[in-house]
Amino acid sequence: MQRGDEVVARPTRAVTPVRCFDWTLDHQLLRFRAAIMSDDLHIEGGVFIPASAMVWTAARSGGPGGQNVNKVATKVDLRVDLDACPSLWAGVKARLRARSGVRFDADGRIIVTSQSTRSQADNLADARARLAALVASALRPAKPRRATKPTAGGRRRRLENKRQQAQKKSGRARVRGQDD
Repeated sequence: MQRGDEVVARPTRAVTPVRCFDWTLDHQLLRFRAAIMSDDLHIEGGVFIPASAMVWTAARSGGPGGQNVNKVATKVDLRVDLDACPSLWAGVKARLRARSGVRFDADGRIIVTSQSTRSQADNLADARARLAALVASALRPAKPRRATKPTAGGRRRRLENKRQQAQKKSGRARVRGQDD
């Protein structure tokens, strides 16, 4: 169709503008995930956890939160494969397994979760900080316990307390008379 000298093209079908809010949000999250998780987690003294050993997922967080709680996945579940961490030696891995106990899944990966904030980015940063603190505490071996003896006064007080308890309990016993 022409109007004077200018050419106006009409679309063959009706074009409606499409708002891609979900796509842009997902795209931003993917870029965010790539930026955060592409970094290795440096702990101290050259010890680090490679980004390839960490996998995180987001889930809906529990607890109160109003209308937004059922729509946004802000809880972060960070899983780390300790066998894929070359800078952690066997003693550190053994201490991590001993200290974290229930934080391991069936595949032997350590699990750190965070749902303290309403932001997925903040929860991921918090989970990474918790993991770094956990590994840093496992880097230092536990101080061995030195056996000690109780003092003479402590022994005397314990035995005196035992005597008092025995007298109190014997006073509760049924009194038996001569005719029983």
